[in-house]
Amino acid sequence: MSYEPENERAVTDTRKPSDPQTEGAASHDGFERASSGSPFEKSIGFSRAIRAGDRVLVAGTAPVWPDGHCEDGAYEQARRCFEIISEALTSVGAGLDDVIRTRMYITSPEYAEAVGSVHGDIFGRTRPAATMVVVAALLDARWKVEIEAEALLRGS
Repeated sequence: MSYEPENERAVTDTRKPSDPQTEGAASHDGFERASSGSPFEKSIGFSRAIRAGDRVLVAGTAPVWPDGHCEDGAYEQARRCFEIISEALTSVGAGLDDVIRTRMYITSPEYAEAVGSVHGDIFGRTRPAATMVVVAALLDARWKVEIEAEALLRGS
């Protein structure tokens, strides 16, 4: 399966606030959801990020640009994943400094240093719990890395 975005830009959902999937608004279930515009969000049924009280969970994030292209290098791909994660966190009132856990999925051990370097640049001060796992493949053969994040809003 190859990733071909319909519109990767952040989207504003037109559904009513009573719909539990409405982006950026607390729904009747008390969750606030964010969308990145990935076509997989609707076809698979997931949110880029979901805020439940003081917790924010960011779904596995791939290194895709709005036009569907993907950089070749693992370093650049990891950087793009964290840009998307940062935007998702911001949309629900959090930031990278609130991240307490990350999971990095890489398709080869040779990408560990590059992906770890980006992680270190971003989280060297806050040092969240982190896991890096080598997997056989990701959804799109161009992707070398996919990253998840969890944040905790202190004082919420």
